[in-house]
Amino acid sequence: MIKILHGADFHLDSPFDSLPEEKAVRRRAEQRQLVSDMVRLAEAERVDAIVLSGDLLDSGRSYHETGEVLTEAFGRVKIPVFIAPGNHDYYSVNSPWAVLKFPSNVYIFKSVMPEKVDLPGCAGTIWGAAFTAAGSVPVLPEKENLDPARVNIMAVHGTVGGPDGRYNPISEPDIARTGLDYLALGHVHTYGGLQRAGDTFWAYPGCPEGRGFDETGQKGVLITELEKGAARCRFVPLGKRAYMILQADLSGAEAYEAVLAAVLAAIPEADGGGNICRILLTGEFSGRLDLIKLEEAVADRFFHVTIRDNTKIKRDIWAQAEEDTLKGLFLRKMRDRYDAGDEAVRKQVIYAVRYALAAMEHGEEWRT
Repeated sequence: MIKILHGADFHLDSPFDSLPEEKAVRRRAEQRQLVSDMVRLAEAERVDAIVLSGDLLDSGRSYHETGEVLTEAFGRVKIPVFIAPGNHDYYSVNSPWAVLKFPSNVYIFKSVMPEKVDLPGCAGTIWGAAFTAAGSVPVLPEKENLDPARVNIMAVHGTVGGPDGRYNPISEPDIARTGLDYLALGHVHTYGGLQRAGDTFWAYPGCPEGRGFDETGQKGVLITELEKGAARCRFVPLGKRAYMILQADLSGAEAYEAVLAAVLAAIPEADGGGNICRILLTGEFSGRLDLIKLEEAVADRFFHVTIRDNTKIKRDIWAQAEEDTLKGLFLRKMRDRYDAGDEAVRKQVIYAVRYALAAMEHGEEWRT
């Protein structure tokens, strides 16, 4: 059995533009800590190799501190480390991958053509191919070049299926034709489970920590165990902070105290104050909102929080019921149903009326 740690898309030195500068600096430092955390996990799991499938760096330039962390963390372990540069951190003679002095246990793939390295002391082979420009198309190995007696693993950055074919598009038939035992992919920032194409297993680990509200939820790396014809993936959370989007319904709230209570009720008690949150205010509300005051009131519950007003102005839906119009006729009939119905029926009538009024007035559909 071959056991690897499969990671990708760390995007070290991301700008974190949506955060204040002092918090962005802190987040970049925390990103670097992920590398040391990953190495400690690899040691604890006794893996045969660390396989990193691209975009370890956010660009072809990196801070001095990042280079120090990478070389020091990888140099602390005897575990072989394999890096297949992606479209953000592609290999070139001026890239950090060429300039930094990595320890001897680190192997960086430098060509779009597949290269291989046999793992010492076990029947595993690590293949890899690199982006050498932002638009590169790294090549998968041919089945006839694989040793069928060994467990063949490949690290590469690319897009399997879907409409986004800009970054090394790979089809499932392409994967199946390789005969690889495991394709360790990078580029997609969400773990989607262990997949299979033909005899080849493949997976994206996702990014180890989110960097924006398009990367919400728990993030981490994979511990993958492989043998001929079988694979097992275990997702291990690595990130310390998560991006989260919450909704607070202000329907029925009028005074500031009631608004604040609705916001507080939307915050999970177990958050712990370390996450980055966007709170969306929803529902019908006609009062004045002081978003800055609300943010200050809940600031100690998060690393960073922003509040956005998505409420709709409260309206009397029966206001036009007496009009001598088609809308008035519709409202009178619906009001009769409302008056005759129980609580469940009344809720359905209110929803239907709001939906119909939005359609008649060319507004957005109501979603409750």
